[in-house]
Parts: sequence; C-alpha cells; structure tokens
Amino acid sequence: MTAPLCRFCKSPLTATFADLGSTPLSNSYLRPEQLNRMEPFYPLHALVCSVCFLVQIEEYQGPEAIFGDYSYFSSFSDTWLRHAHDFTMKAISTFHLTGESQVIEIASNDGYLLQYFQAGGIPVLGIEPAKNVARVAEEKGIPTLSRFFGTETARELVSMGKQADLLVGNNVLAHVPDLNDFVAGMKIALRPGGIISMEFPHLMQMIQNNQFDTIYHEHFSYLSLCTVEKVFSAHGLKLFDVEELPTHGGSLRVFACHADNVHESVSQRVSELRQRELSFGIQNLAVYASFGERLRETKRALLEFMIGAKRAGKSIAGYGAPAKGNTLLNYCGIGTDFLDYTVDISPHKQGHFLPGTHIPIYHPRVIRETRPDYVLILPWNLRDEIIEQLADIREWSGRFVVPIPKVEVIE
Repeated sequence: MTAPLCRFCKSPLTATFADLGSTPLSNSYLRPEQLNRMEPFYPLHALVCSVCFLVQIEEYQGPEAIFGDYSYFSSFSDTWLRHAHDFTMKAISTFHLTGESQVIEIASNDGYLLQYFQAGGIPVLGIEPAKNVARVAEEKGIPTLSRFFGTETARELVSMGKQADLLVGNNVLAHVPDLNDFVAGMKIALRPGGIISMEFPHLMQMIQNNQFDTIYHEHFSYLSLCTVEKVFSAHGLKLFDVEELPTHGGSLRVFACHADNVHESVSQRVSELRQRELSFGIQNLAVYASFGERLRETKRALLEFMIGAKRAGKSIAGYGAPAKGNTLLNYCGIGTDFLDYTVDISPHKQGHFLPGTHIPIYHPRVIRETRPDYVLILPWNLRDEIIEQLADIREWSGRFVVPIPKVEVIE
C-alpha cells in the first residue's frame, strides 16, 4: 500500500501520531429519521511528516461535504464573543485601522467577529463556505461571500478591488486540505503593507495536555509554530509575531506580512517560542510516537469511571455537543448505555442525535428537569463558563466530570 503524501512538502507519511479507529464526521448530527440508515465511518488516523513535522489526517471527505451545511455557529459561546471583541479593539488600535481600511475574515462564520469591526466603522467582508451560516451573517448586515478560500477566491477579491489591510482567520488554517493553495491565496488577498492574523490550536499544547479529542475529520492539519513558519515562508510571507492564548485548550495567534515588508521585524516572542518548541521535541518523532499510549490510558480511565458510576446506580448526562466530544465518545465507545443524553445551547443541534453514538441532544433546561448525578463536560475548553452556568446542580448534589487532560470529578 502506497503511503499518503504530506499536504505541504509532499513527503511520504509513515509515522503515526494518533490512531483513533474509525468514526463518523464529527459535525454530521443526525435527525430522528436518519437513525436507522447506514452511517459512514472513516479512519481517524493522524500521521506526522518526518520532514516538515506537519501532523495531518488524510482527506476522506472533501470540504464541500463537511462544510457545505455546517452546524457550528460561533455566536453561541459568550466566551468566544468576548475573545472576538477583545481582539477587535486591540487590532483597531495596534494596526491603526480606520474607515479607509479593509478587514477581511476567512471562515467568518455567523459574523461573530466582523460585527465588532463594523461597529467601529471599519469596512468588512466575510468569506464563509457554509451557506446556511453565511445567511445568518448577511442577516446581521455583514457582507459575506459564500466561497471556499484559496488562490481562485483571492484573485476574485482582487478583481473586485478588495484586498485586506487586516486579513483574519480564526480556527480555519487547520480546516483546509490544500494548505499550499490556501496560504498562497492569503498572499494574493493581502495589500502590500497588510497584516495577517491567524489563530489555531497549538500542537505543543495538544501533546502536553493530552487533547486527542481535538483530532477529527474537519481538522486536516495540527500545527506548531515551527511548521507554520515554514509554510508561510514557502509562499512569500513572514511570520513576525505570535501570542499564546488560552482558547481551545491552548492556541497560537500568529501575525504575518509580505516577506519584503521592512516595517515588521521578527519579534523576540517568535524566537523564544520557536526555541521552546524545539526543546520540547517538536521535531523529534519519538515525542509523537509516545502520544498514542496516553490517549489509550485516558480511554481506560474514563470507561472505568463510567462503569463504576452506572454500577452504583448513578445517572450521567452530557453538556455540549461539540465536534471534540464526538471524537471522545466514539473513540471510547460511550453511547446511551453510559450517557443518558447531552444538552446544547445551540437550537441548530437540539432535537438531533450525536453521530455514531446516537445520544440525543436536548435543551439545557433538561438537566434541571432530570437532575443527573454527574454532568460530563464535553467542551472542556469552556469548563469554567459551563460550571458557572450550571452552578445550581449542587442543589441535588450533582457533580461535574471533565475528561481532558485527565478524568476529573468536580464537586
């Protein structure tokens, strides 16, 4: 069998990072009438390139199938909205954006971010491939093109007279199968003195904190600073600054510009983080090979807790229906025999069932109606927000369970 090729440097991929078996697409939520139909499962096997150290999964389903009709709407998280607002205020000040500037966001979702730039008088344009999500942004008054981004879309923007003074992409870089075409498109869409801001989960944090549930088919790549520097450089872009963020269990926000931009010099933060990654072993295959046993131990620990709780006659409900939760539940083999149901604040998920496990998704009020003994927090990156929202479960001695980085029961 021929080894797949790295999506960046085209080297053969032979080293395993994490093998999670076969799972359905993490955002393929089921309607009741779909429960008795055949459900497609695909290998969820993350590999690491031994040349450029890009961690990646193969493309079993194209982005059109995954993102054509999307169930994730960014505006349903108060934490994420605050994050977007804070970034907007800082960016307007730092990059001296005015009513003459142009902000373009790739994968702009429901306008969660661009609404704040627009409120500040900055012209905006969103690019969002999911038509159902793009419609919501348009209804908010956010100009949005429903396209997949790459060199073709970037040239279309140029022909429209639209190039970015600030080009933003939050949690999109990992979602593109053709990484080279995407980054090449960013260079085309960026004005000569423009700035790129990209956020993505940090691979080093993912390894350190055992965040294997971040792996799912919608995430084609898993990124370190060192690898992103190589990708950007190969397409004439200079990564000149980086911020470490707490979002999604630990993310990076990188800033880049055209390679010939003499006004932006590479910051000390880039040099320091690059050295920390190298010292950690981000270019050492042994570091990647050891990850597999850690995720297997987490599976055993979570199942041991679930089995013990159910044998003790306890009820367990979930909170949230995130993509990462579907990876966790399918990998661990947790269905309605362990988890009675889950809840989600998004009406787009309520009334549906989780892919693979067929766990029903209800409105959050069901937790207070049924009073479960334990609530398993599936979007563990929002644990503080969720624990605060459900603080009253202590009235019936309910407790929270957080599965990542290790199984933890919170009184």
